[in-house]
Amino acid sequence: MSIRTRKLGNQGLEVPAIGLGCMGMSQSYGPADETESIATVHRALELGCNFLDTAEVYGPLHNEELLGRALAGRRHEAIVATKFGFVIQDGKPVPGQVNSRPEHIREAVEGSLKRLRTDYIDLLYQHRVDRSVPIEDVAGAVGDLVKAGKVRYFGLSEAGADNIRRAHAVHPLSALQSEYSLWERNLEPQLIPLLRELGIGLVPFSPLGRGFLTGDVQRAEDYPQGDFRRNDPRYQGENFDANVKAAQIVRDIAAAHGAKPGQIAIAWLLQRGDDIVPIPGTKRRKYLEENVAATTIALDATQLQALDTALSPDKVRGERYAPAAMAGIDR
Repeated sequence: MSIRTRKLGNQGLEVPAIGLGCMGMSQSYGPADETESIATVHRALELGCNFLDTAEVYGPLHNEELLGRALAGRRHEAIVATKFGFVIQDGKPVPGQVNSRPEHIREAVEGSLKRLRTDYIDLLYQHRVDRSVPIEDVAGAVGDLVKAGKVRYFGLSEAGADNIRRAHAVHPLSALQSEYSLWERNLEPQLIPLLRELGIGLVPFSPLGRGFLTGDVQRAEDYPQGDFRRNDPRYQGENFDANVKAAQIVRDIAAAHGAKPGQIAIAWLLQRGDDIVPIPGTKRRKYLEENVAATTIALDATQLQALDTALSPDKVRGERYAPAAMAGIDR
């Protein structure tokens, strides 16, 4: 299977049409399995799914270290994206605290380079907007790192329109990473048109609705302690019931294609534009292979319309995060 490439931004960054989110290898979705996680990274390289996404806060720190071990001797085969911006003390993130002061950015990047066992980062994102630091200062600091050869391309994560415009004016953005999927459409009214106006690519995380769109879901309370989904509003109570009903269309179209529901959700995203590169996360080779196979599925106009209608924003129940996490979104 050959994965076509797509361009993110106008600065030269070219990546496969689908990437691999590595966060779940270290947190949020059950126990870690380093052996299988590393095997999954290696399989991704074999399949040409070599756009690998991590962050210093995943683990924290552990995920970058894991990726560094997985890429030992193979760094040249991968396109690595990582993120800075959360405050980490004693190995734990400090709830609600971010830091994007230029001196902290430089320090964070040095740490990421060491953990990733590399001398450059392909795509560096500000993980969340720091309202105490002008975005121009952030863009300038990352621009200096680009000039120094430590970073190749610049991105923002979950940023709003004003900060995107202002950052892009100082140092061009190649990508915005933000949640976007069949059941999370908040980017459509303003941000996707803005990205296209400015020539910035979109990297959707959680393209499978944190697993909900795979069809293999349980109620929040049925997940083990430590699983992110226990606190996901869309997995809880009446929201869960309404969302299972809304997502039935994904299962129906999957059956018509002889595919998995998650593959239909990814195919829908891929057909939203050539400037969109989803990064479904997994720590297992089986699911990686399923996700990559979604690049071969073509949905017709009737199916696309049916998905849009059944999972329109008014049909999906619950916020995408609990209130504390929603407070960090720059909207």
